[in-house]
Amino acid sequence: MIRVLMAASEVAPYAKSGGLADVLGALPAALGRCGPVEPAVLLPCYRGISLEGAERVYHALPVWVGGFHYDCALWRTGGDSPVYLLDCPPLFDRPGLYGENGADYPDNHARFAVFSRAVLEVARRVFRPDVIHCHDWQTGLVPAYLRGRWGMDPTFLGIKTVLTIHNLGYQGVFPASVLPQTGLDSVQYHPDGAEYWGQVSYLKAGIVYSDAITTVSHSYAEEIQTPEYGLGLDGVLRNRRDALTGILNGVDYGTWDPRHDPSIAAPYSAGDLAGKAACKRDLLRSFGLGAEAEKRPLLGVVTRLTPQKGSELILEIAGQLAAEGATLVVLGSGDPDLERDFQKAARASAGALAVRIGYDDGLAHRIEAGSDMFLMPSRYEPCGLSQIYSLRYGTVPVVRVTGGLGDTIDEETGFRFSEYSAAALLACVREALQAYRDRESWTARMKRGMAKDFSWDRSAAGYVRLYESLVRSR
Repeated sequence: MIRVLMAASEVAPYAKSGGLADVLGALPAALGRCGPVEPAVLLPCYRGISLEGAERVYHALPVWVGGFHYDCALWRTGGDSPVYLLDCPPLFDRPGLYGENGADYPDNHARFAVFSRAVLEVARRVFRPDVIHCHDWQTGLVPAYLRGRWGMDPTFLGIKTVLTIHNLGYQGVFPASVLPQTGLDSVQYHPDGAEYWGQVSYLKAGIVYSDAITTVSHSYAEEIQTPEYGLGLDGVLRNRRDALTGILNGVDYGTWDPRHDPSIAAPYSAGDLAGKAACKRDLLRSFGLGAEAEKRPLLGVVTRLTPQKGSELILEIAGQLAAEGATLVVLGSGDPDLERDFQKAARASAGALAVRIGYDDGLAHRIEAGSDMFLMPSRYEPCGLSQIYSLRYGTVPVVRVTGGLGDTIDEETGFRFSEYSAAALLACVREALQAYRDRESWTARMKRGMAKDFSWDRSAAGYVRLYESLVRSR
């Protein structure tokens, strides 16, 4: 049995700001089904996480970072795949996960250095793993610690590390002045270590010092080794190409399936699509759109409003969609300027565009179920989950070919374009709208998408093989 301790800053349903949480909410259970793996997860205990029913397994977990001692407790919840919650109120009992009002917390370097050190204490005292699987920059210091001052501690001998990059755009870069507070060895601060253009990069530390690196789609693993998509780390990743693997994310069909989704107006399936019309009516009412919109194709968007997601392209074509006979609904939050611009466009749209700022999980499900098409014109997309949800809901994706979007959507199930421009997006939408008019062909396309299987079991098998190879190499 291979024991795997996963460390992440988000895990659904406990704490979520994006797709990372969905991955950590589903992957551990899939690992337990797919192979001889015993998984556990460590997560910060943020404000709002209920400890009702949780067991306090460590009252005073000693965590020292940069010469400072932090009083932490450890709680255990979950079933066969336990989730451990690191309770450190001065660092994590806050309104946000990473910041407030659009600004990061100024001590994020300390918060996630402490969390990374706590990973080692959990491994020492509570759950001794064969593999520590780190996720994104918030846990990037763990492999560095194990290659530094804790590397010769007999407790950790033989433990292997995996770093999964969910989005290279978030790198955990901090001023060099924070180095004494990170707990890193000073000898690790150099251009071939954690140093990044005179600063400290937690993600770079993880890339350099981990035993294996994965990212969340095959295409993204290749793209991030290029200057266009490498965001300054392409050279580092090319140096570690032999350790880099792309494993496509899966989705949790227990949560995302129109046959038994409690958030949508009516259930439906590929064999009986009648409920999808009811879902469309319900969605239009939710956005205050009139009954006349039922006759028009409805395009849905659930996204972070950021340039990465192609939000400005959607905004640029939004005014033209009414002339094409289409309606657009948008759920998202992010860049304040983009939020204001979308709200302004909705006021000027005469009912062809409706926008909801924020995140609402139930409404996200209803958009997937009620829309006819789903737009994802991302500048880059490590994997993407919404387009996979769309397939299962019979909502035809319109995507830009990048990263996981290109790996999951083909011409048989959706519509694709390559050039990153509003003109290319509009041309692709027009192609989809033309195809929508042929209802028999459109229904066949919907059903092909609904038959696709991107379940976690297939993806988990790739991780099991990786863990097995690491353990054999000890």
